[in-house]
Amino acid sequence: MDSFPKNSPLISVADLAAALAADRPPVLLDIRFQLGRTSSVGDYEAGHLPGAYFVDLDRELAAPPGTAGRHPLPDEETLGAALSRAGVDADRPVVVYDAGPAMSAARAWWLLRWAGHPDVRVLDGGLAAWEAAGLPLSTEVPPAAAGDFKPVPGRMATVDADGAAAFARRGLLLDARAGERYRGEVEPIDSKAGHIPGAVSAPTTENTGPDGRFLPAAALAARFGALGAGEREVAVYCGSGVTAAHQVLALELAGLPAALYPGSWSEWSRDPQRPVATGPEEG
Repeated sequence: MDSFPKNSPLISVADLAAALAADRPPVLLDIRFQLGRTSSVGDYEAGHLPGAYFVDLDRELAAPPGTAGRHPLPDEETLGAALSRAGVDADRPVVVYDAGPAMSAARAWWLLRWAGHPDVRVLDGGLAAWEAAGLPLSTEVPPAAAGDFKPVPGRMATVDADGAAAFARRGLLLDARAGERYRGEVEPIDSKAGHIPGAVSAPTTENTGPDGRFLPAAALAARFGALGAGEREVAVYCGSGVTAAHQVLALELAGLPAALYPGSWSEWSRDPQRPVATGPEEG
């Protein structure tokens, strides 16, 4: 199996299994999430990585939906309470995973980094890769812990709606949604179809292979380089700031820093003063 450098935002199944057998294993967070479902805690209870705690994306990794979008950034008290319950310490590594391919786990990775945690990694391939390796699951729910990590928000770059518009004009603003949503052909969730004028389509699904694992760093660098990353500063948005974190993670693997627009299309599209573009990219 693959092995990643210690400073990589990813960890392989083999390396995680070895780390869990060590004297002081990392904290494991289960971030499974499906849009439209009340909670994925039932999936967690049916089987999870041994020792993992479930963290609810809708309730603990986001503030209530409203004018700031469907998944606004959580307040530090809510986030801190959830991480403390899961035993997150400031000096202990954290590994986050979902069912694969890390669309919701990347949100937790980004939030922990944004909140100042120094050592957070995503399980490459998620639960699917763990099971494919023949490793066991558990139905035992660990007791609530009392981790000492205190969020200090602002450690990862973000932009607001005005900042996203500026990136579309002077930098590179990537739209991480599916191409048909970018073009305005369909819009299953938000009130308007289309994209932020000047944004470039870059579907998040193209960051991973058929097995749900991230493409090699060189392939990701080539992908984003062809879109203009490296020549200009980059910001990313999606529907509600969740899968855009996956794009930020992929860009980091490629050695390219990027800012996240947390409100994303769910905030932009509900503001009648914000312009909307449809159709394919121009030029």
